[in-house]
Amino acid sequence: MIPSLVIVFPFSPIIFHLGPIAIRWYGLGYAVAFLAGLWLAGRHLGRRGVPERMWGDLAFWSIVLGLIAARLYYDFQSGAGYYLTHPQDILAFWQGGMAYFGAVFTVPVFILLYCLWRRLPFWTIADGAALFAAIGQPIGRIGNIFNGDILGYASNLPWAIRYTNPATFAPTTTTAYQPANAYELVLGLLILAIVLSVRRWIRPRDGGLFLLYASLYAVLNFCIFFVRANSITLFGLKQAQLSSIVLAIVLVGVYYAWRRWPVIGAPPPDASPTEGDDGAEDETQEKAAESGDAKAAPTS
Repeated sequence: MIPSLVIVFPFSPIIFHLGPIAIRWYGLGYAVAFLAGLWLAGRHLGRRGVPERMWGDLAFWSIVLGLIAARLYYDFQSGAGYYLTHPQDILAFWQGGMAYFGAVFTVPVFILLYCLWRRLPFWTIADGAALFAAIGQPIGRIGNIFNGDILGYASNLPWAIRYTNPATFAPTTTTAYQPANAYELVLGLLILAIVLSVRRWIRPRDGGLFLLYASLYAVLNFCIFFVRANSITLFGLKQAQLSSIVLAIVLVGVYYAWRRWPVIGAPPPDASPTEGDDGAEDETQEKAAESGDAKAAPTS
Protein backbone atom coordinates (compact mmCIF):
# COMPACT_ATOMS: atom_id res chain seq x y z
CA MET A 1 0.00 0.00 0.00
CA ILE A 2 1.35 3.44 -0.94
CA PRO A 3 1.47 5.89 1.99
CA SER A 4 -0.80 8.89 1.46
CA LEU A 5 1.58 11.47 2.91
CA VAL A 6 4.55 10.97 0.59
CA ILE A 7 5.49 13.51 -2.05
CA VAL A 8 4.29 12.62 -5.55
CA PHE A 9 6.59 13.75 -8.37
CA PRO A 10 4.77 13.56 -11.73
CA PHE A 11 7.18 15.56 -13.87
CA SER A 12 9.09 14.24 -16.85
CA PRO A 13 12.89 14.50 -16.93
CA ILE A 14 12.54 15.78 -20.52
CA ILE A 15 11.77 19.47 -21.02
CA PHE A 16 11.05 19.23 -24.75
CA HIS A 17 12.34 17.64 -27.96
CA LEU A 18 14.30 19.22 -30.78
CA GLY A 19 13.60 16.65 -33.44
CA PRO A 20 15.22 13.42 -32.23
CA ILE A 21 17.16 15.25 -29.48
CA ALA A 22 15.64 15.31 -25.99
CA ILE A 23 16.43 18.41 -23.93
CA ARG A 24 16.52 17.23 -20.32
CA TRP A 25 16.44 19.01 -16.99
CA TYR A 26 19.61 17.06 -16.18
CA GLY A 27 21.53 18.65 -19.04
CA LEU A 28 20.09 22.09 -18.32
CA GLY A 29 21.15 21.73 -14.69
CA TYR A 30 24.71 20.95 -15.74
CA ALA A 31 24.78 23.92 -18.12
CA VAL A 32 23.57 26.33 -15.43
CA ALA A 33 25.99 24.78 -12.92
CA PHE A 34 28.93 25.35 -15.27
CA LEU A 35 27.95 28.96 -15.91
CA ALA A 36 27.49 29.69 -12.21
CA GLY A 37 30.79 27.97 -11.41
CA LEU A 38 32.68 29.93 -14.04
CA TRP A 39 31.17 33.17 -12.77
CA LEU A 40 32.12 32.56 -9.12
CA ALA A 41 35.56 31.14 -9.90
CA GLY A 42 36.24 33.99 -12.33
CA ARG A 43 35.43 36.62 -9.71
CA HIS A 44 37.71 34.93 -7.22
CA LEU A 45 40.63 34.53 -9.63
CA GLY A 46 40.23 38.01 -11.05
CA ARG A 47 40.55 39.51 -7.59
CA ARG A 48 43.79 37.61 -7.17
CA GLY A 49 45.31 38.92 -10.34
CA VAL A 50 44.67 35.95 -12.62
CA PRO A 51 43.07 37.32 -15.81
CA GLU A 52 40.44 35.33 -17.65
CA ARG A 53 42.63 34.80 -20.69
CA MET A 54 45.02 32.78 -18.50
CA TRP A 55 42.52 30.43 -16.88
CA GLY A 56 39.85 30.23 -19.61
CA ASP A 57 41.47 27.35 -21.50
CA LEU A 58 42.17 25.54 -18.26
CA ALA A 59 38.52 25.82 -17.24
CA PHE A 60 37.31 24.47 -20.59
CA TRP A 61 39.55 21.42 -20.57
CA SER A 62 38.91 20.79 -16.88
CA ILE A 63 35.17 20.63 -17.57
CA VAL A 64 35.67 18.27 -20.53
CA LEU A 65 38.03 16.03 -18.54
CA GLY A 66 35.75 16.13 -15.50
CA LEU A 67 32.73 14.97 -17.50
CA ILE A 68 34.66 12.13 -19.13
CA ALA A 69 36.27 11.04 -15.87
CA ALA A 70 32.95 11.15 -13.99
CA ARG A 71 31.31 9.01 -16.67
CA LEU A 72 34.16 6.49 -16.79
CA TYR A 73 34.20 6.19 -13.00
CA TYR A 74 30.47 5.50 -13.09
CA ASP A 75 31.00 2.87 -15.79
CA PHE A 76 33.68 1.20 -13.69
CA GLN A 77 31.71 1.07 -10.45
CA SER A 78 28.47 0.08 -12.19
CA GLY A 79 29.98 -2.93 -13.91
CA ALA A 80 32.87 -2.60 -16.32
CA GLY A 81 31.96 -5.87 -18.01
CA TYR A 82 28.75 -4.45 -19.47
CA TYR A 83 30.44 -1.38 -20.91
CA LEU A 84 33.28 -3.40 -22.39
CA THR A 85 30.69 -5.35 -24.37
CA HIS A 86 28.60 -2.24 -25.10
CA PRO A 87 31.20 0.41 -25.98
CA GLN A 88 28.54 2.68 -27.48
CA ASP A 89 27.28 3.30 -23.93
CA ILE A 90 30.63 4.17 -22.36
CA LEU A 91 30.23 7.92 -22.83
CA ALA A 92 26.42 8.02 -22.91
CA PHE A 93 26.11 11.04 -20.59
CA TRP A 94 22.45 11.45 -21.48
CA GLN A 95 21.66 8.21 -19.68
CA GLY A 96 22.25 10.02 -16.40
CA GLY A 97 25.14 7.98 -15.01
CA MET A 98 27.90 10.15 -13.55
CA ALA A 99 30.17 9.51 -10.57
CA TYR A 100 31.52 12.77 -9.20
CA PHE A 101 34.57 11.11 -7.66
CA GLY A 102 35.95 10.51 -11.14
CA ALA A 103 36.29 14.28 -11.55
CA VAL A 104 37.49 14.76 -7.96
CA PHE A 105 40.44 12.42 -8.47
CA THR A 106 41.50 13.54 -11.95
CA VAL A 107 40.79 17.25 -12.42
CA PRO A 108 43.07 18.51 -9.60
CA VAL A 109 45.97 16.52 -11.05
CA PHE A 110 45.29 18.03 -14.48
CA ILE A 111 45.13 21.52 -12.96
CA LEU A 112 48.47 20.97 -11.22
CA LEU A 113 50.18 19.87 -14.42
CA TYR A 114 48.62 22.72 -16.38
CA CYS A 115 49.70 25.29 -13.80
CA LEU A 116 53.28 23.98 -13.83
CA TRP A 117 53.27 24.13 -17.63
CA ARG A 118 51.78 27.62 -17.91
CA ARG A 119 53.41 28.97 -14.75
CA LEU A 120 50.15 29.73 -12.97
CA PRO A 121 49.74 29.78 -9.16
CA PHE A 122 48.35 26.33 -8.44
CA TRP A 123 46.86 26.92 -5.00
CA THR A 124 45.07 30.05 -6.21
CA ILE A 125 43.63 28.18 -9.19
CA ALA A 126 42.69 25.27 -6.93
CA ASP A 127 40.62 27.60 -4.76
CA GLY A 128 38.84 28.82 -7.88
CA ALA A 129 38.14 25.21 -8.86
CA ALA A 130 36.74 24.52 -5.38
CA LEU A 131 34.36 27.46 -5.69
CA PHE A 132 33.35 26.24 -9.15
CA ALA A 133 32.51 22.82 -7.75
CA ALA A 134 30.86 24.12 -4.57
CA ILE A 135 28.29 26.23 -6.41
CA GLY A 136 27.87 23.88 -9.36
CA GLN A 137 27.20 20.65 -7.52
CA PRO A 138 23.94 21.59 -5.75
CA ILE A 139 22.61 23.12 -8.96
CA GLY A 140 23.37 19.87 -10.78
CA ARG A 141 21.44 17.92 -8.15
CA ILE A 142 18.24 19.61 -9.35
CA GLY A 143 18.69 17.62 -12.57
CA ASN A 144 19.03 14.43 -10.52
CA ILE A 145 15.74 15.18 -8.79
CA PHE A 146 13.97 15.46 -12.16
CA ASN A 147 15.78 12.37 -13.42
CA GLY A 148 14.62 10.26 -10.52
CA ASP A 149 18.10 8.94 -9.84
CA ILE A 150 20.25 9.10 -6.67
CA LEU A 151 17.44 7.67 -4.58
CA GLY A 152 17.45 6.27 -1.08
CA TYR A 153 15.74 3.16 0.24
CA ALA A 154 12.01 2.59 0.06
CA SER A 155 10.34 4.63 2.77
CA ASN A 156 6.98 5.76 4.15
CA LEU A 157 8.35 8.97 5.65
CA PRO A 158 6.20 12.04 4.90
CA TRP A 159 9.00 13.51 2.78
CA ALA A 160 9.60 10.30 0.83
CA ILE A 161 9.14 10.80 -2.89
CA ARG A 162 7.26 8.66 -5.41
CA TYR A 163 7.94 9.17 -9.11
CA THR A 164 4.85 8.57 -11.20
CA ASN A 165 6.29 9.45 -14.61
CA PRO A 166 7.62 6.28 -16.31
CA ALA A 167 10.26 8.31 -18.17
CA THR A 168 12.27 8.83 -14.98
CA PHE A 169 14.99 6.49 -13.75
CA ALA A 170 13.05 5.56 -10.60
CA PRO A 171 12.89 1.76 -10.23
CA THR A 172 9.09 1.75 -9.94
CA THR A 173 6.19 4.21 -10.05
CA THR A 174 4.43 2.60 -7.09
CA THR A 175 7.10 2.86 -4.40
CA ALA A 176 8.18 5.93 -2.43
CA TYR A 177 11.88 6.40 -1.70
CA GLN A 178 13.93 8.59 0.56
CA PRO A 179 14.96 11.58 -1.60
CA ALA A 180 18.72 11.14 -1.34
CA ASN A 181 19.09 13.49 -4.31
CA ALA A 182 17.40 16.26 -2.29
CA TYR A 183 19.54 15.40 0.73
CA GLU A 184 22.65 15.86 -1.41
CA LEU A 185 21.31 19.16 -2.74
CA VAL A 186 20.87 20.44 0.83
CA LEU A 187 24.31 19.22 1.89
CA GLY A 188 25.80 20.82 -1.23
CA LEU A 189 24.23 24.14 -0.26
CA LEU A 190 25.64 23.71 3.25
CA ILE A 191 29.14 23.14 1.86
CA LEU A 192 28.76 26.18 -0.39
CA ALA A 193 27.64 28.35 2.54
CA ILE A 194 30.61 27.23 4.66
CA VAL A 195 33.15 27.77 1.88
CA LEU A 196 31.77 31.23 1.04
CA SER A 197 31.70 32.20 4.72
CA VAL A 198 35.31 31.14 5.22
CA ARG A 199 36.29 32.94 2.02
CA ARG A 200 34.65 36.15 3.17
CA TRP A 201 35.38 36.28 6.88
CA ILE A 202 38.51 34.18 7.45
CA ARG A 203 40.26 34.44 4.07
CA PRO A 204 42.73 31.57 4.45
CA ARG A 205 45.97 31.31 2.53
CA ASP A 206 45.56 30.27 -1.10
CA GLY A 207 44.71 26.59 -1.23
CA GLY A 208 42.74 26.68 2.01
CA LEU A 209 39.35 26.79 0.27
CA PHE A 210 40.30 23.81 -1.88
CA LEU A 211 41.28 21.75 1.17
CA LEU A 212 38.16 22.81 3.05
CA TYR A 213 35.81 21.96 0.19
CA ALA A 214 37.41 18.58 -0.51
CA SER A 215 37.40 17.64 3.19
CA LEU A 216 33.75 18.59 3.66
CA TYR A 217 32.79 16.68 0.55
CA ALA A 218 34.62 13.54 1.68
CA VAL A 219 32.99 13.55 5.12
CA LEU A 220 29.44 14.46 4.09
CA ASN A 221 29.47 12.15 1.07
CA PHE A 222 30.54 9.26 3.32
CA CYS A 223 27.56 9.98 5.58
CA ILE A 224 24.92 10.48 2.89
CA PHE A 225 25.58 7.07 1.34
CA PHE A 226 24.18 5.34 4.40
CA VAL A 227 20.73 6.29 3.07
CA ARG A 228 21.43 5.87 -0.65
CA ALA A 229 20.24 2.60 -2.14
CA ASN A 230 23.57 1.49 -3.58
CA SER A 231 25.01 -1.99 -3.28
CA ILE A 232 27.58 -2.89 -0.63
CA THR A 233 31.08 -3.21 -2.06
CA LEU A 234 33.52 -4.02 0.78
CA PHE A 235 33.62 -4.03 4.58
CA GLY A 236 29.92 -3.18 4.70
CA LEU A 237 30.54 0.05 2.81
CA LYS A 238 29.49 1.28 -0.62
CA GLN A 239 31.74 2.26 -3.49
CA ALA A 240 31.44 6.01 -2.88
CA GLN A 241 32.14 5.56 0.84
CA LEU A 242 35.36 3.74 0.03
CA SER A 243 36.19 6.54 -2.40
CA SER A 244 35.55 9.06 0.39
CA ILE A 245 38.03 7.25 2.62
CA VAL A 246 40.63 7.25 -0.17
CA LEU A 247 40.03 10.97 -0.73
CA ALA A 248 40.47 11.69 2.98
CA ILE A 249 43.79 9.81 2.99
CA VAL A 250 44.97 11.67 -0.12
CA LEU A 251 44.03 14.99 1.47
CA VAL A 252 46.42 14.31 4.35
CA GLY A 253 49.27 14.29 1.83
CA VAL A 254 47.85 17.33 0.03
CA TYR A 255 47.68 19.21 3.33
CA TYR A 256 51.34 18.38 3.98
CA ALA A 257 52.26 19.68 0.52
CA TRP A 258 50.20 22.82 1.14
CA ARG A 259 52.06 23.55 4.36
CA ARG A 260 55.48 22.73 2.92
CA TRP A 261 55.10 24.33 -0.52
CA PRO A 262 52.83 27.38 -0.20
CA VAL A 263 53.77 28.50 -3.71
CA ILE A 264 53.52 26.10 -6.64
CA GLY A 265 53.89 27.58 -10.08
CA ALA A 266 54.49 31.28 -10.60
CA PRO A 267 52.13 34.25 -10.43
CA PRO A 268 50.88 35.50 -13.78
CA PRO A 269 53.12 38.23 -15.22
CA ASP A 270 50.39 40.86 -15.15
CA ALA A 271 49.03 39.94 -11.74
CA SER A 272 47.83 42.79 -9.63
CA PRO A 273 46.52 41.19 -6.44
CA THR A 274 44.59 43.32 -4.03
CA GLU A 275 43.92 42.90 -0.36
CA GLY A 276 40.46 42.11 0.86
CA ASP A 277 37.57 40.43 -0.84
CA ASP A 278 33.87 40.52 -1.61
CA GLY A 279 31.99 43.61 -0.46
CA ALA A 280 34.95 45.26 1.26
CA GLU A 281 37.15 44.85 -1.80
CA ASP A 282 34.46 46.06 -4.17
CA GLU A 283 33.98 49.16 -2.06
CA THR A 284 37.72 49.86 -2.02
CA GLN A 285 37.96 49.48 -5.79
CA GLU A 286 34.92 51.70 -6.34
CA LYS A 287 36.37 54.44 -4.13
CA ALA A 288 39.69 54.26 -5.95
CA ALA A 289 37.91 54.52 -9.30
CA GLU A 290 35.88 57.47 -8.11
CA SER A 291 39.00 59.19 -6.81
CA GLY A 292 40.78 58.64 -10.12
CA ASP A 293 37.82 60.03 -12.06
CA ALA A 294 37.69 63.08 -9.84
CA LYS A 295 41.36 63.84 -10.43
CA ALA A 296 41.06 63.35 -14.17
CA ALA A 297 37.89 65.45 -14.55
CA PRO A 298 38.38 69.07 -15.56
CA THR A 299 37.38 71.73 -13.06
CA SER A 300 34.52 74.02 -13.93
